Amino acid sequence: MKNLFDLTGKIALVTGASRGIGESIARLLAAHGAHVIVSSRKIDACQAVADSIVENGDKASAFACHVGEMDQIEAIFAHIKDEFGRIDILVNNAAANPYYGHILNTDLAAFEKTVDVNIRGYFFMSTTAGQMMAEQGGGVILNTASVNGIVAGDKQGIYSITKAAVISMTKSFAKECGPLNIRVNALLPGLTDTKFASALTTNDKVLKMALHAIPLGRVADPDEMAGTVLYLVSDASSYTTGACVLVDGGMLS
Repeated sequence: MKNLFDLTGKIALVTGASRGIGESIARLLAAHGAHVIVSSRKIDACQAVADSIVENGDKASAFACHVGEMDQIEAIFAHIKDEFGRIDILVNNAAANPYYGHILNTDLAAFEKTVDVNIRGYFFMSTTAGQMMAEQGGGVILNTASVNGIVAGDKQGIYSITKAAVISMTKSFAKECGPLNIRVNALLPGLTDTKFASALTTNDKVLKMALHAIPLGRVADPDEMAGTVLYLVSDASSYTTGACVLVDGGMLS
């Protein structure tokens, strides 16, 4: 029987892959045969992850890209086209959440940074990758959204707003790109033990309240997000597009 999770020969780009959920995704996709391009803002951190993947016997390389900068988006796809000639999988995982506080006190700088990365970045990463995928006959895009895109997080206003936009973006791309054999889905993580979520996980009062609302009663490990991504980017989900999959320990159930 065919291994539906086999990614041998696939070229996969994972953003925000130097740590946390992105790193776990990169490692799992590589373990299933993909050549993974590990990307984030800082090349040294990307290279360390890529080197570790290669040392494990899998395929990876590193390329720095700040998805909030349009010229860097253009640069990474020019590199991919020159180096590999194709892209089969795009995982939009890089995100910004610079402000934690009351929504009325959100300043313009925090607003712009969050929107530029989480909405504009995802959008133009997807259009650029999607154009390449259309030319080659298909591909898969996976967006990391959040439970906050469904139920806004307290003191996480603009972040929650952008993640709601990612959910809508996923459905819009899925609808228009389906005829091009491009599938587009989203992962909606719940509370996960990452540096990104440290404002929540290191505050005992906030953490206690959060765990009370999670039926599994614990914070997720980043590796627990990667399996869902593997499913959504592999042939195991060949008839799935426009799906937004909750991986939240039952928090929104």
